[in-house]
Amino acid sequence: MDPKLLKLIDTAIQREEDAYVFYRRLQGQVQDPAVRETIDWIATEEQKHKAFLVKYRSGEFGAGGMRLSDVVYYKIAEHQEEPAVSEDMNSAQVYLVASHRELRSHQFYTALAHQHAAGDAREILLQMANEELKHKEKMEYLYANTAFPQTSGG
Repeated sequence: MDPKLLKLIDTAIQREEDAYVFYRRLQGQVQDPAVRETIDWIATEEQKHKAFLVKYRSGEFGAGGMRLSDVVYYKIAEHQEEPAVSEDMNSAQVYLVASHRELRSHQFYTALAHQHAAGDAREILLQMANEELKHKEKMEYLYANTAFPQTSGG
């Protein structure tokens, strides 16, 4: 494998590990069991991304190992200020923090992909960007439903 691609994959692996550590710390600051469960899910997703990248780096499968899927791009994080992480965050704030983190990961992988010509490196980076956008979609959905709950009036 090309040394530049290896370095790129190593950087991506570290980002996924950093995301996992961030979410585990965040989970420790959250009291609501349902929110803790959601944070556990996203932390586990970051571990899966890392495992995928490690396997990809070792040559276990090509860039087509992940499928791109359609994602709803709500753009909530782009229009809401990111709250500071604290122990007294409510569930909506936790989901908004996670939305912002996933947005930054999506932007990182997308920008990196556009620095590469068509090929395996670009494809894997676009797939990772899509995965992060799927996480953002879920966090924004949870944020919207928590911050703006349905009322009995409709």
